[in-house]
Amino acid sequence: MAAVVPAVSFAQAQPASGTTELDRIQVTGSRIRGVEIENQQPILTVSREDIARSGQATVADLLQNISSAGSPAISRADALASGENVGGYYIDIRNLGANRTLVLINGVRLGATTGGFQDLSQIPVSAIERIDILKDGASSIYGSDAIAAVVNVITRSRFDGAEASVQYGQYTDGDGGETIYSATFGTTNDRGGITVSAEVMEGDPVFAGDRFFSAFGDAGPDYPGSGFSPVSQNGSWYDVATGTWLTLREGGNPANRGDYVPHTAEYNANSNQQMMVQTGLERKSVFTNINYDLTDRITFNSDILYNKRTTDQQIAGYPYQSAAFDTMLSGDSAFNPTGEDIDFRRRLWEVPRTTRSELTTFRVVAGLTGYFEVNERPWDWGVSYANNRNEVTKTGHGDASLLATAPALGPSFIDANGVARCGTVGSVIAGCTPWNPLLPAGVAGPGSLGNADVQNFLFPTYTDTGTTSSKIYSANLSGGLFELPAGDLGFAVGIERREETGRFVPDAFNQSGNSTGLPATTTQGEYDVNEAYVELNVPVLADMAFAQELTLNFASRYSDYSNFGNTTNSKGSFLWRPIESLAVRGTWAQGFRAPSIDNLYGGIGGSFESYTDPCSVGVSGSVAGNAACTAAGVSPTYVQLGQGLVPCTSWPCQTPDQFISGSNPDLGPEESISKTAGIVWSPGFADGLTLSLDWYNYKLSNYIISDSVNRILRDCYVLGDASRCDGITRAADGHISGMFYGLTNLGQLETEGWDFGARYRMADTAFGGFTFDWQTSYLSQYDSLGQNSAGENVFIGGAGDPGLFRVRSTLSTNWEVNDEWNVTWNMRYYSGINDGCVTNRPCSDPDRYQVGETAPRNRLGSNTFHNLQVSYSAPWDGTISVGVDNVFDREAAIMFSGGNVSTGFPYYPEFDIGRFMYMRYTQRF
Repeated sequence: MAAVVPAVSFAQAQPASGTTELDRIQVTGSRIRGVEIENQQPILTVSREDIARSGQATVADLLQNISSAGSPAISRADALASGENVGGYYIDIRNLGANRTLVLINGVRLGATTGGFQDLSQIPVSAIERIDILKDGASSIYGSDAIAAVVNVITRSRFDGAEASVQYGQYTDGDGGETIYSATFGTTNDRGGITVSAEVMEGDPVFAGDRFFSAFGDAGPDYPGSGFSPVSQNGSWYDVATGTWLTLREGGNPANRGDYVPHTAEYNANSNQQMMVQTGLERKSVFTNINYDLTDRITFNSDILYNKRTTDQQIAGYPYQSAAFDTMLSGDSAFNPTGEDIDFRRRLWEVPRTTRSELTTFRVVAGLTGYFEVNERPWDWGVSYANNRNEVTKTGHGDASLLATAPALGPSFIDANGVARCGTVGSVIAGCTPWNPLLPAGVAGPGSLGNADVQNFLFPTYTDTGTTSSKIYSANLSGGLFELPAGDLGFAVGIERREETGRFVPDAFNQSGNSTGLPATTTQGEYDVNEAYVELNVPVLADMAFAQELTLNFASRYSDYSNFGNTTNSKGSFLWRPIESLAVRGTWAQGFRAPSIDNLYGGIGGSFESYTDPCSVGVSGSVAGNAACTAAGVSPTYVQLGQGLVPCTSWPCQTPDQFISGSNPDLGPEESISKTAGIVWSPGFADGLTLSLDWYNYKLSNYIISDSVNRILRDCYVLGDASRCDGITRAADGHISGMFYGLTNLGQLETEGWDFGARYRMADTAFGGFTFDWQTSYLSQYDSLGQNSAGENVFIGGAGDPGLFRVRSTLSTNWEVNDEWNVTWNMRYYSGINDGCVTNRPCSDPDRYQVGETAPRNRLGSNTFHNLQVSYSAPWDGTISVGVDNVFDREAAIMFSGGNVSTGFPYYPEFDIGRFMYMRYTQRF
C-alpha cells in the first residue's frame, strides 16, 4: 500500500532568467533543500493512487491500515468515550499514543485539542496529493509531539481542470451506510494557480445488537447473558426484611407488595441492545490552496481549510442506583408498595444516552517563499503565519437531573382526576412530575418512564462548549555554506513562535455534579513557546570505492516554554552508499512532548474504574483483615462490591461509584531517545525491486500517566503508606465509594522492533503490469514501568498484548491492464494476541508468570483481512470503481478481557466488523 522510496516534496526555484526549475527538493524530516539530499530516515509514502485504491473515507482510516500503526486513542468503535476529543480521528504510530505523533499539513502543524490530539478527519481526502510518514523522532526539526513519528499531508496545488466523485457503500448486514461526495476545481496560468477541494461525507451508525461479538453481552455468543446488569429496565427494590432485591412480576400490580418477586438473572439488562458499536459521522470540508509567483524569485502560498464535523453517539440508558445519589423512593410516594423509604435500582432504558459532537475548524496559513544566490549557490527563504481555530459544541441527552429525581421520588399522591402529583395534598410542588422507578419498561401506568411528561421533567439537554487556537509564526533559511570535496555543506536555520490557547466548558449540571453524567469542570489555559533550530548536512565522501556517498546530518532545536521552562533536543543521522544500489542509514534523536493544556489546566473528570481491592477476600494478594484495611473500617470477610453493589466474582471489577481524576499544573515535559538503523537495497538483477529493513528503539521517560487506582490502593493497604490513603473514601459496607487520583510524570516506556518493506514493479507483460508492495512491522519489545504486588517498580512486557501485535503486515497487489482496468488486492495480517484470562472462560496458559507473579493469559489466533477493488477508466474520462472490504467476512476471536484497548465490547476495535461493499464514480473535466 505504501511505497518504501524516500518521500520528497518539490520546491520551486526561480533563477534570474525567470524560468522555473524543479531542481531542489524538500524532504520531510529536513529543512534543507537540495538535489543531493536523500532521506536519511525511514519514511513511507502513501500516494494519491494508493488513496484511490483503498476506498477509505478519512485520512485516519487510511493510515490505520499501515503496519506500524498502533491502536488509536479514540475510534468510531469507542461509543463509551466521553469528553472533548470524542468524534475525532487520530493516528498512533508505534503505540506511543496519538498525541506523540505530530501531524502536519504541507509542513505546518495541524491544530490540536486541549489534550494535544490532532484530528485527521478535518482534511478532505480529495485534497491530498500524498502522505509522508516519517517513522522516527523529529523534535529537533519540528518541536514538541514529534516523538514517535511525523505525518505530513501534502495537498494538491496548481491543479488545472475539475473532477467530481461520488461513493456509496454499506455492510452486507444492511447497516453502516456511507456516502461521500467530493469535487476538486483548479485553474492555473504561467504564474500560479488556485485549487479548491470540497467534500461531504455521511456515515450511518452500527448498533452492537447487530454484531455477533456484542449482541449477547460482553463475552460473545458462546456465553449469552455474560455482563448483563442487575440494574435493569425492569426496576427492583431492596427488601431489608429478606435481604433480597425484588422485581415486579409480569402483569403484576405495582401497588401490591405481593406482586414483587426475587430479581433473578432473567430480569437483568443487556445494555448492548442500546449501544452503538460504530458511531454516526457527518463531515463537510473545503480546502483551498493558492500558489502565485509575485516575482521571478518570490512566491505567495496560502492554505485555507474549513471543516464541520458532526458525530453522533448512543449508549444505554443510565444505570440509576438510589444509594449512589441518596435518593430513596419515599415511603410517602404514591408508587411505594411498602410505605417505607426503600433503595431501588433502575436502568433508564426508555431514554438512551446520546451525544452529538459538532466541531468547526477554520485554518489559514499564509506565507512567502523566495530564492536568491550567494556565490552562485542557491538559498531558499520562507516566512509564514498559521492560525488554526477549533470550536466544539457537545449536546447530550439521557442523563437524569438530580435536581429533578429528588422531588420526583419524594412524597406524591394521585389527585381526584387520577393524575400523579409531587408533594402532598394542599402542598403540590409546581412543575414536578413524579416518577415510578419500579414500573418496568414497556408497562404503562402513572409515573412510567415511558411517559413524555416524566421524561421532560427528568432529562434536560446538556451543552458543553470548547475553543482551541493555535497561532504559529515562523521564518526559515536554507542553502549551501561552502563546497566540500564531496559537495556543498548544507545549512538551515529558523525561528518559530507558537501560541496555544484552549478552553473546554462542561455543562453547568456536570460541573455542579447535579446530574447522573460524569462530573467535570472547566479546562482553561494557555502557553507560548519561542524556538530556534539549526541543521547541517555534511557530505563526507562521494564517488569513491565503497563510498558512493557518505553524508552526515545534524540538527538541534532550542525551545523556551512559558509554563515549564526550556529544553534543547538534538539529532544526528547518516546515509552511506557503499554501492549505488545499496543505502545504509541510521539516526539518533532526542525528543520531547510538552504537557498539553488539559494536562496542566484541566478540570476534574469522573469515571467508573475497574480495579482490584486488596482489602477484599478472594483476590490475588489479598490483605483482608490487616491493620490498614481494619483502620479503614473494612471487615476481614469483606468481598469487593461491583455494579449494583453485587459482590464481584472476577477481577478487576468495575466500581458502582464514580472516581474523580484531575490535572497537574506542575507537570514537566516527557522526554525520549530514539534510534534507528536500516538498509535500502535496489538490486541490479531485479529491475523495479526495492527492499528495506529498519530497526528502531524508543526510550521514553517522565511519561505523563494517570496515577493508577490499583497503585494507590496497593501503596495504602499493602505497603501501609498512610499518605496514599487520603483520597480514598469508603462507605459503611466497606466498598470504595469515592477516590481522587491525578496526573504525574512517573511513566517510563521502552519499545523496539523492525520494519521490513518490499516493493516490486514488474515489467509489463501480455497480461498487463503488476506491482507488489509488502510492508511488515515486528514488535520485539514494549516494556512499561509498573509495580508488582510488593509495590516495587518493575518493567512489564506488553508485546503481544491486545493492540500490541507482534507482527502486523500488509500486502498490496495491483494489476493494470491496457490503461483501462485496474485490480487491487490488499491483505492485512495481525498476529495472535495474549488476552487476559477471565474466570469461567478459556485460558490457554493459566500458569504463566510475569515479573515473578501469576499472569495467566489466553492466546488468540491471528487474523487476515482481504480487500478487493476493481476499477475501469472509461473513454469519456470517467472512472468506475467497485470494492469489497473484508471480502471473506472474517470474524475475529472474542476478547474476554480487552486489555488496554477495551471499548466495552469483546472485540479489538480496529478489526473489521463485517463485509463492506462500495461503488465510486469519478468524472474528470
